[in-house]
Amino acid sequence: MPSRSGRSGAGRSAASVVHDLVLYGSLALLTFAVWQVSRLELFTAASDTGYWIGVAGGVCMLLLFTYPMRKRFRFMQRFGAGKPWFVAHMVLGVCGPMLILLHSTFQIGSINAGVALFSMLIVAISGVVGRFLYVRLHRNLHGEKLNLVGLRGDRSSGDAPATRLRFAPGVAQRLVDFEVEVLAGRPGGMALLAALCQVPWKRWQVERACRRELKVKVLAATRTEGWDRAHARRVLVRARRLVRDELVAVQRIAQFSAWERLFRWWHVAHVPFVYLMVLSAVAHVVAVHAY
Repeated sequence: MPSRSGRSGAGRSAASVVHDLVLYGSLALLTFAVWQVSRLELFTAASDTGYWIGVAGGVCMLLLFTYPMRKRFRFMQRFGAGKPWFVAHMVLGVCGPMLILLHSTFQIGSINAGVALFSMLIVAISGVVGRFLYVRLHRNLHGEKLNLVGLRGDRSSGDAPATRLRFAPGVAQRLVDFEVEVLAGRPGGMALLAALCQVPWKRWQVERACRRELKVKVLAATRTEGWDRAHARRVLVRARRLVRDELVAVQRIAQFSAWERLFRWWHVAHVPFVYLMVLSAVAHVVAVHAY
């Protein structure tokens, strides 16, 4: 039987894609809804309603800093586990910008307000990108390698024909060749473009070729081994699942270093805009109350 981690590898990948599409689609719909409300002209940024919406958004943005503060200050780490803090950080990271956009009614009243608004939008978009990268780094490289080792063991030592792929040695060799090609050490590490674009394309090509070859081999084995149609179909489905799981595992390992490098670059670019947002927001609040 294939290992539990092997069977669920492709499932996790597909579920992650669906989850991302739902999340980012929801953010787009929420932004569109806020824009539609602002078009109703129920208030302006200078009105009492607009003012307090802006205050609520500003408070949300301030509370965002409790999560990085918790990571930096040890005494704050006693206040609950890290996951609820991170979830609250993400929720505030959505509510704050939406409230600020609603407060501004998608209009810029001054240069200072424009700087504050655009720096906030850059930070918010950067946060979405950071979340995208974080999810791809959540399962560490060691775990991915253990998953691949388990899949290799299923392929080489199992009893079932689909597990060993003994009826399709060419398919097993394709898997080995794919792993050697994409995980081979390169000077300076694998290029980001190759890891993120070329490897998925190559994986799709190999999987397609393996699926074709498996179908041919199963038909041949059905005649020589006397398999009935139901058994042959089960063998084909399990073999294709094993191939897909192993190819996906190799791809995830190859891409891990690329996601890690992008995450480091993201952090370097994210922090300066956070400072710019804070300074411009403070200047905007002072200007509003002074004038």
